Amino acid sequence: MGGSFQFHCEQSPSTCREPSRHRGRQLLSLPYSPWRKPRVQVEFYVNENTFKERLKLFFIKNQRSSLRIRLFNFSLKLLTCLLYIVRVLLEDPALGIGWAPILWVERKMALWMTQVIVAIISFLETMLLIYLSYKGNIWEQIFRVSFILEMITTLPFIITIFWPPLRNLFIPVFLNCWLAKHALENMINDFHRAILRTQSAMFNQVLILFCTLLCLVFTGTCGIQHLERAGENLSLLTSFYFCIVTFSTVGYGDVTPKIWPSQLLVVIMICVALVVLPLQFEELVYLWMERQKSGGNYSRHRAQTERHVVLCVSSLKVDLLMDFLNEFYAHPRLQDYYVVILCPTEMDIQVRRVLQIPLWSQRVIYLQGSALKDQDLMRAKMDNGEACFILSSRNEVDRTAADHQTILRAWAVKDFAPNCPLYVQILKPENKFHVKFADHVVCEEECKFAMLALNCICPATSTLITLLVHTSRGQEGQESPEQWQRMYGRCSGNEVYHIRMGDSKFFREYEGKSFTYAAFHAHKKYGVCLMGLKREEDESILLNPGPRHTLAASDTCFYINITKEEHSALTFAQAEKRPRGALAGRGLRPPVHRAIASVGTVAMDLQNTEFQPSQSGGGGGGGKLTLPTENGSGSRRPSIAPVLELADSSALLPCDLLSDQSEDEATPSEEEGLSVVEYVKGYPPNSPYIGSSPTLCHLLPVKAPFCCLRLDKGCKHNSHEDAKAYGFKNKLIIVSAETAGNGLYNFIVPLRAYYRSRKELNPIVLLLDNKPDHHFLEAICCFPMVYYMEGSVDNLDSLLQCGIIYADNLVVVDKESTMSAEEDYMADAKTIVNVQTMFRLFPSLSITTELTHPSNMRFMQFRAKDSYSLALSKLEKRERENGSNLAFMFRLPFAAGRVFSISMLDTLLYQSFVKDYMITITRLLLGLDTTPGSGYLCAMKIGEDDLWIRTYGRLFQKLCSSSAEIPVGIYRTECHVFSTSESQISVNVEDGEDTREVKGPWHARAGTGTGSTHGRHAGGGDPAQHPLLRRKSLQWARRLSRRGPKHAGKAVATEWISQQRLSLFRRSERQELSELVKNRMKHLGLPTTGYDEMNDHQNTFSYVLINPPPDTRLEPNDIVYLIRSDPLAHVAGSTQNPKSSCSNKLSSCNPETRDETQL
Repeated sequence: MGGSFQFHCEQSPSTCREPSRHRGRQLLSLPYSPWRKPRVQVEFYVNENTFKERLKLFFIKNQRSSLRIRLFNFSLKLLTCLLYIVRVLLEDPALGIGWAPILWVERKMALWMTQVIVAIISFLETMLLIYLSYKGNIWEQIFRVSFILEMITTLPFIITIFWPPLRNLFIPVFLNCWLAKHALENMINDFHRAILRTQSAMFNQVLILFCTLLCLVFTGTCGIQHLERAGENLSLLTSFYFCIVTFSTVGYGDVTPKIWPSQLLVVIMICVALVVLPLQFEELVYLWMERQKSGGNYSRHRAQTERHVVLCVSSLKVDLLMDFLNEFYAHPRLQDYYVVILCPTEMDIQVRRVLQIPLWSQRVIYLQGSALKDQDLMRAKMDNGEACFILSSRNEVDRTAADHQTILRAWAVKDFAPNCPLYVQILKPENKFHVKFADHVVCEEECKFAMLALNCICPATSTLITLLVHTSRGQEGQESPEQWQRMYGRCSGNEVYHIRMGDSKFFREYEGKSFTYAAFHAHKKYGVCLMGLKREEDESILLNPGPRHTLAASDTCFYINITKEEHSALTFAQAEKRPRGALAGRGLRPPVHRAIASVGTVAMDLQNTEFQPSQSGGGGGGGKLTLPTENGSGSRRPSIAPVLELADSSALLPCDLLSDQSEDEATPSEEEGLSVVEYVKGYPPNSPYIGSSPTLCHLLPVKAPFCCLRLDKGCKHNSHEDAKAYGFKNKLIIVSAETAGNGLYNFIVPLRAYYRSRKELNPIVLLLDNKPDHHFLEAICCFPMVYYMEGSVDNLDSLLQCGIIYADNLVVVDKESTMSAEEDYMADAKTIVNVQTMFRLFPSLSITTELTHPSNMRFMQFRAKDSYSLALSKLEKRERENGSNLAFMFRLPFAAGRVFSISMLDTLLYQSFVKDYMITITRLLLGLDTTPGSGYLCAMKIGEDDLWIRTYGRLFQKLCSSSAEIPVGIYRTECHVFSTSESQISVNVEDGEDTREVKGPWHARAGTGTGSTHGRHAGGGDPAQHPLLRRKSLQWARRLSRRGPKHAGKAVATEWISQQRLSLFRRSERQELSELVKNRMKHLGLPTTGYDEMNDHQNTFSYVLINPPPDTRLEPNDIVYLIRSDPLAHVAGSTQNPKSSCSNKLSSCNPETRDETQL
């Protein structure tokens, strides 16, 4: 460290006791002895023992002592400037005008002695520092500006000691201000070194600029005042006024220098200012811009007095930032929190523009830095943070590398601030166990594939979960003229909340009652959906624990509602005073803050208003509820049994899905000569990654050979080469992905879970761009009816070979190689165009697409000339202007669950800061975790025979009383007639009559009443599929051109004919597409019969209603989301036949209807 070191060889213990300065001399005088083994001693810093080195250590090297020396030097220079001012003030202003006052001044003896003493001290200190810092070049030290100024201000005073006549000689002592400025800069640097502060460049530059301005003004003031002693004899104050006016470029002209020396000084000072000040300002602006890029610091005082969270990201995009800020600040209790963003990249222009908005500029602090550096974590005050969110960069091509960066960030934060709660987002499931120490972890691919899998059996599960995890006001779409948009927007405001049962006004009265009893009556009375609970002694959350679960005051209840109960306490008190049904006849919707009261009061009263007690023998005894008689007749429809306060084991047993031997035994007789493989239930033997939750599944008794997993190639075990040859009973589910990652495992498990009936199992075909590896095949070979095939979704032959015409659902997973593009939002271009092509080729296929950017969902199923889509686009813009977090929710593909972006689930991690149970509930709903006693999400379809239920509230009662299932929402499909370019006109080819329906401002309904068609095939068949369509259409067109409309003007007739031709063109295009597909199927040797049966369902739209009001009317083909209780929880105590345990179902009026998941 600046000193040298010496080697000493010790020969005897006595030698060791000698002083070190004589030890080397004595060792040199000793004779050499070969048998002696010398020992070596190293002494460091020998040169520092000299007098010069010790002085250098005290004056220069040692930080604290050097700081004291510089502080003393700075005080000395300020003292000299002060003494100069005192000398000027003590001077007699009545001196004569001439050149003599410029060279000679009046200096008192005491003042002269003080100045001489200060000058001697300054001179000696300067010479000592020159000696200590001498490095061989004396001229470099002499010609330094600071040395020259020091000699000018100190040496003349020393000379006056030996020559008394010079005691009154003028000495420009005021130049010491520049030496004081230099000493202050050195002092500040030493001070920062002493306290180990490194982020001080901005402070130093501001200080330097201020000192430079002060020195310029002080030098000009003193110089002009002294020179003007030969002129108008200005005072110090007048000179100071003149300098300020001059340097500020104001120049009043009332005070001006009169003699040429002072005028020359003014010119010199202005030139110096024009050179020095711009350089200082340039350096300051540069540092300011660099500080704006890096973000500065979050002060320790703010960290101790304010609450803040830290957001760590690799790169920050404006969409990610706005999603986080909107969701984080949507909660009222987080309004006083600050967000500190720690990002290694420079702030994006769009992000900078957003953070300049007053709403965010006072709340969000951007720091450029790395989470792997303790200095940057200290700048963000991570140890004082309330939470740290670590997000992965999902747009990276190498997602594994992105996960590795996330893992290192999580480790660094945990090492620096072990008490700071961690919220980590990971991309790939195999990397999840590295961050299991975090408080909350969301694995993107796990949730994504499980959600896409449930989309195939529970339509629009992705939309259901997305709406539940988003914070919404329930005000979206309330100004729309469309009834479905108003209802859909209002129901989207439902979220999951929790409350202790003993403190709840919703559920307190149901203490000691069964769970299903409390769920039904809470929904009937208050409009809230009780979906689960948690025991005080158990940390596990149970979804629909069943009727045998008795509620206790210490239970934590989880419910779905528009607002939490604590925010509706006042409204609840008002609702208790009103009679039941007080608002039942009102059609207007109350404000949001009265949502609880409105939902509770419009709930129908089953006992007092709409229903009558049934007669004996009416199907259920006196306690059951039935519908009133119709048309005065005595016949009654089937009644609904009341929900029991406590479970009756003899009357209420859910279907035992573990023992479906009745299904398996009946299957061989139904199948025609096909070999039947008996499935078993168990846990998958091979998990593809560490940390996967064990789930009981349907498995093969013996693992399938890898060659049998290939769909398009036969092997020695079977000769099937296409999906038709397998003769599947159920429709296929096709998944298109780039690679067989471990996340695909979570797509298969929910579809093969033990609670799915064997008859409901759909074959799964994985359409992969790249061949799967051995480990993945080893993990999936135990599942029944799971196959793979190499191919791409943009290849028609691959789609036909994998059996797309026999498929009901196609899932298109976003490819990692296309997630990054030169233009961000173009990453989805290839996927969108491919899906649009399949949408045209296979119109009846339900296609679920994953996109990188949610804003691109407006291009899914794109209709260029559809006025209805244009109206939806305007509605989306209006909702975004109103501040909605779900502006895209009215896009038809999203509402129907046909499109999904994993970035929509980022809010799940953000919400867990306030609702720490949201991740657990979401994983239970998706089937990623299975807790003993917890239910699962499924769906059932409302058929024509089930419409006697009439309303959602009665359906709630029926399900709770019969099968102990909790409905949470409705997936509704409605017919819709789009614009003229999209088959608005229906043509009668026999007589050529126009049967167009009158369309409203937004849309027209296709059919009315209960006879209208809903559901997947509600749009009817495509007329282009008829063999003689084109010939008949052309004949009709010729006849139409000859006849023309009889009762219309010329302009109307022209428009009418053009619309007919456009419709014919569309049919012709549809026919060409059909011929293209059939030709490719014939070329591949595939039968074309299945493709002829495909119908067009493009004239329908669907949407999700979460927890609708009890008086919501049921419609045909409604699909109801259910939380069904765990079958395993009742197997041990079940003694009845599994066949009879499912008898009391929705199908009580129709024995052939099964109350299982129907699609």
